[in-house]
Amino acid sequence: MPDLGAFDFIIVGAGSAGCVLANRLTESGRHRVLLLEAGPSNRHPWLHIPLGFGRLFNDQRYNWCYQTEPQPGCHNRNVIAPRGKVLGGSSSINGLVYIRGQAEDFNHWRQLGNAGWSFDDVLPYFRKAEDNERGGDEFHGIGGPLGVSDLRDRHPLAVAYVEAAVQCGYPRNDDFNGAVQEGAGYYQTTMRRGVRSSTAAGYLKQARRRANLKVVREALATRIVFDGRRASGIECLVGTEKRSARANVEVILASGAFNSPQLLQLSGVGPAALLRSHGIPVVADAPGVGEDLNDHISGRIVFRCKNTITLNDAVRTWSGRLRHGLHYILTRRGYLAIPAVSSAVFVRALATSATPDSQCSISLFSAPTIGGELHPFPGVTGNCVLLRPESRGYVRIKSTDPRQAPAIHPNYLSTQRDCETIVAGVNVMRRIFKAPAMARYIAEEIEPGARCDNDDALLDFIRRRGSTTYHPVGTCRMGQDQKAVVDERLRVRGLSGLRVVDASIMPAVVSGNTNAATIMIGEKGAEMILEDAKAGVSAARRVQAG
Repeated sequence: MPDLGAFDFIIVGAGSAGCVLANRLTESGRHRVLLLEAGPSNRHPWLHIPLGFGRLFNDQRYNWCYQTEPQPGCHNRNVIAPRGKVLGGSSSINGLVYIRGQAEDFNHWRQLGNAGWSFDDVLPYFRKAEDNERGGDEFHGIGGPLGVSDLRDRHPLAVAYVEAAVQCGYPRNDDFNGAVQEGAGYYQTTMRRGVRSSTAAGYLKQARRRANLKVVREALATRIVFDGRRASGIECLVGTEKRSARANVEVILASGAFNSPQLLQLSGVGPAALLRSHGIPVVADAPGVGEDLNDHISGRIVFRCKNTITLNDAVRTWSGRLRHGLHYILTRRGYLAIPAVSSAVFVRALATSATPDSQCSISLFSAPTIGGELHPFPGVTGNCVLLRPESRGYVRIKSTDPRQAPAIHPNYLSTQRDCETIVAGVNVMRRIFKAPAMARYIAEEIEPGARCDNDDALLDFIRRRGSTTYHPVGTCRMGQDQKAVVDERLRVRGLSGLRVVDASIMPAVVSGNTNAATIMIGEKGAEMILEDAKAGVSAARRVQAG
């Protein structure tokens, strides 16, 4: 098997966390790092134009295009489960929304026994990552690799949505990532001067100038190599050729909530019964690997507008596409510079919730299916995200072939509270669209429509039409219990030389979009890796001296 060589660190996955790791671990120049990415480069223009998230949604060159197993809580539908397969990972194809989550999310992680993960502990890493165009303060940073900016334009419908939420009694909030999340306002985005700021652009581009980083694209990791219970390297497919690489210090998985547990299981780390059923020798019986999958589900409602001011109208004709494309090229503004959602209200839809349980947003377009062609009429979409789902599922290999997708089972809407909360959140959103500020723009509700006039009917509609919000976490969960996969320093329990540093380590999904929190995990993980490597060198020197 041709050898890629020996490195101090091998990082598997160049996504939201992997690019951060590649940058920080090579910064000093002391460590040789190999970064493996299963997807291609990020040169395609639509990976940089903000509106490109819609154009590449079903493109298997840049998206794994996974689907879930049939979901009992969704009328046994296979729900889409997209993930980025390109330099930058999902940060290169996501909706560009910059949300950290609530302080209470991270304090809960700490309460579960994960020292160093409270909000006060992680805030410095959020600030370190940011180059926020609003400037620095106690909550925000400047000069970091990640561009964070306000909307380039405030569309009349986005403005009306915020006004309508205030008319419904919700407070105005100018910063969802500030002191509190609750209220109505406008999203900040991962853009810099109207161009997407993925981790490939913000972190990896800079790091690739360094001689101590080797990046191998279209390299699918197939197995972690172990020397006893120590991870000593990686085997991978580069195109159709089998290759291997050795790790002198650590192998670091940063492949996300689906691919990291899949690789562990293929390598003999996971539930012993599952591994044996596929004939895989057990390196470590780790029952938590692939379990506790936690994902946001959303209920979406569609409206026909009275005015031809939506994205549907802007791109309906070739002349419109040309006009708006030229406007973007010249100004980096307009429809091509919009995120997936523009404005939102974070609300406590259930009276018993201590903090917001629902994220209700407006998209300036509508389509019959997610990622499908836009409607031929002026349309907008309301999106209600269930922020703290209780439902848990799993990711499990179905084959020893690493090219075959694993079984993905989020188990959506499997608890009573999840059902009650999402129905309450969608009802809030419907009221906002009926408030005077929005009502003047709305002709009718297309989905679910006026005949859906009670909670049971609304829940059935959500089960039939609801979908992921693309935030899977938890399958290599951090914790102190027997099923926890990694400890508070993200080391895989029971093994050495192996860590997981990505969204899969979250004990529970954050209350909002997950990209910002995953980048924070990359920043904090890199610091811990360097600290432990330095401590290991010091210990080795003491042994030699003794």
